[in-house]
Amino acid sequence: MSAIKKVQSRGRPRGFDPDRAIETAQALFQQRGYDGVGVAEIGRALGITPPSFYNAFGSKAALFAKVLDRYTSGFGRFVPEALEGEGDAAAAIERVLQGAARLYAEQDGISGCLVIDGARGSQDPEAKAMTARWMSESKAVLAARIAREIPDRADALASLVVTALKGMSAAARDGASRDELAAFADMAAAGFRAIVARD
Repeated sequence: MSAIKKVQSRGRPRGFDPDRAIETAQALFQQRGYDGVGVAEIGRALGITPPSFYNAFGSKAALFAKVLDRYTSGFGRFVPEALEGEGDAAAAIERVLQGAARLYAEQDGISGCLVIDGARGSQDPEAKAMTARWMSESKAVLAARIAREIPDRADALASLVVTALKGMSAAARDGASRDELAAFADMAAAGFRAIVARD
């Protein structure tokens, strides 16, 4: 048996499923935030010891990176999908906002957006940099769609939408209902359309 196989057999329980572990970690990070969950707690939730955790993932930040990748390739797809639908830029932004209202509302004890709020207030610069990068990419996607029709104001309008999404995520984490978020989304979408309509 190779040295690598010896370490793996000693470091992880038989039947350890990395994909399931990332799913479990995602729920913890969404519920408590990056700083609110320690390695020991994650290990207990996954059924592994801290040494096994480090053997499997390398570090808490490395696990968080995997969680963000999973989150953005699944849950986070609603933004680009909404932007590619029919209609003008205002219609696309309305779909984004309504999608956020639907998805940010509490479901099974989880609310808000992991990218927006997962590392909010974190003391870990690596975790903050990860979420900042994803937010920057999301803003760029929004700006690119808006720029097809309003190139001179695309960046400013994308910033407005990102600010609205941040507010919706925070409101959801504070207990706002789906109906309340949807009502805000309606008003924000109307405001966006009014701004776009200005000469």
